[in-house]
Amino acid sequence: MTNPARSSVMRLTVTHRTVYRYHRPVRLQPHRLLVTPRSGAELRLLDLSIDTGGTATVNWTDDVFANRIATLSFTSPTDMLAIVVAATIEHDAPPYPVFPIAVGAHHYPFAYSPDDQADLGALTMPQSGDGAAKVLAWARGFIAGEPTDTLALLKDLNAGLRSAITYRVREEEGTQAPAQTLALASGSCRDIAALFIDAARHLGFGARAVSGYFYDPDQAAADPGSTHAWAEIYLPGAGWITFDPTHNRVGDAQLIPVAVARHNRQILPVTGGYTGSPEDAAGIAVSVRVSRG
Repeated sequence: MTNPARSSVMRLTVTHRTVYRYHRPVRLQPHRLLVTPRSGAELRLLDLSIDTGGTATVNWTDDVFANRIATLSFTSPTDMLAIVVAATIEHDAPPYPVFPIAVGAHHYPFAYSPDDQADLGALTMPQSGDGAAKVLAWARGFIAGEPTDTLALLKDLNAGLRSAITYRVREEEGTQAPAQTLALASGSCRDIAALFIDAARHLGFGARAVSGYFYDPDQAAADPGSTHAWAEIYLPGAGWITFDPTHNRVGDAQLIPVAVARHNRQILPVTGGYTGSPEDAAGIAVSVRVSRG
């Protein structure tokens, strides 16, 4: 069935370059890459290449979430590793999507079917420990009444993060705990997405983390793309619905999903190490470019 809100098809090429430099030749351990855009109804992968200058062999596997994983293996010591991934896609996600939510899930609270509940499993379980009660109380503050419109509740939560949490670039590795992001009132896109996911799980929704790329055609031509993190919520009938709390957006327009998982730490684009001392590392540089045509 044709979606009346369907946008025109865009052909995009994502170029993701990661460069590691070392003060002396080191022996590289296998590197794990999650860089393959996820094909679906609104995205089709046309071509993908991984270039390491001939320094690595590539093996492909799928993880439990059906993410495509490329594992790079190395044989010779080196003082530099450059990984250039180029992916060409067709993308036609509508800017104003219409979601065919099942009648029984139109109003919150609702119950997932036994099969859905079993399959969602850990994706419905919020983080426990210090601060969990504060995240729960904050999330419940978005419930206008019971029953209330399910999609409106989730949109309010999505918009509420944009107004409550200030986006900031954070160079430190890892993701802040949801309660920490709430207390600091600031965080990176992955921190903001993690808080949204945890809040939604506290309300009983199945939620998962998404990593990929953000494409803004209005940005300067030299900087139209970036790595990005957002969330998806499972609603019966509609399936997985995209929420990007960093930009207060709903749907996949301007988003190129690469990987999904229970937690952000499971879907980092590039992970790997080397044999040597910490002082051997000279630095890392990452750049992303998304171009049309």
